[in-house]
Amino acid sequence: MINKELSIAEVDRVIEMAWEDRTPFDAIAFQFNLKEQEVIQLMRGSLKPSSFKIWRRRVSGRKLKHGFPDQKIRFKSPNQK
Repeated sequence: MINKELSIAEVDRVIEMAWEDRTPFDAIAFQFNLKEQEVIQLMRGSLKPSSFKIWRRRVSGRKLKHGFPDQKIRFKSPNQK
């Protein structure tokens, strides 16, 4: 289990950011202080098993989820105020 205390709203936001294709794990780490492995644990515990498998297949090896080496970290969704 994740040792970080997050509110329900923060967990929902992390899940939303994790599903977004253009939001790298670095942005989640910057905003919520969660490492990639902790995000994976959070997703595993929060999603149904089938949804988690779909998400893992989707993000595994995806360059965008693993950062933008030559660009500034972008973590704010247009939906976020």
